[in-house]
Order: sequence, then structure tokens, then C-alpha cells
Amino acid sequence: MRAVEALQNVAPELAHPRLSASILFTDDAEVRTLNAEWRGKDKPTNVLSFPMLERGELLALAPDGPPELLGDIALALETCQREAADKGISLEHHAAHLIVHGLLHLAGHDHETSAQDARAMEELEIKALALIGIADPYGDHS
Repeated sequence: MRAVEALQNVAPELAHPRLSASILFTDDAEVRTLNAEWRGKDKPTNVLSFPMLERGELLALAPDGPPELLGDIALALETCQREAADKGISLEHHAAHLIVHGLLHLAGHDHETSAQDARAMEELEIKALALIGIADPYGDHS
């Protein structure tokens, strides 16, 4: 996937050859269930990330050894379709952004910890998406 390759250029820790991640494309009902069970929020959301490694473990991962699961990502189709339509962008571009966003969460980035962390994560997303010709999804960065 082009989005993953682009992200690996701006977040090289995600280019580790031992890493894999699963992506579940599902409906709002399933994401709502996952969100309620794991986050205590009884509503659908666009993307959920379930990391399997701490950031320190990811950064210290040896080059040799068995495969390592970085984590799981779940995307909710109806929410993604609605958001893409509201933004006037293609579902493909919005899904690429959400996959990049989810993978950054799996790598230990968190936009909810501080404004500085949010800005740093957004910058990585913007750079990765620009590499594949997708405009700044936040629309307010230069």
C-alpha cells in the first residue's frame, strides 16, 4: 500500500522488516462494539488502533528474529464514507489518512497527550500523505 510505504519514509521505525499489522475494514456497528469494549465509548468512530508493542519496544526491536505484530487497526466504513463526503474528498484518500493515523498510534504517537504531540503527529501524517499526492487533511498547515 502506497500510504504505508510513504509513512515508512517519514517514520522509519515503521519500516522494520519484522513488523506486521492487521487492518480490519468493517462497519460502524462492529467498531462501535470495539470502541465500547476497549475504550468505554459507546459510539462508532472512524479508526481504532490496538498496539501490541510499547514505543520503547518498537525502537529497540532487533533486526533479526521472528515477526512482530505491531498491532491492529479497525476502520468503520459508514463513518469513513460520511467523513469523506463531508470533507469533499475521496474515500480512498480519507482511508489512506486514517491508516497512516492508525499506524502512528500503533508506533506510540498520541495526539491526545498534548498540543505539541498532536502537532508532531499531524506533521508526520501530512508529510507521508504529501508523498502520495494527498493534500493536508487538516487544511490548516503550511
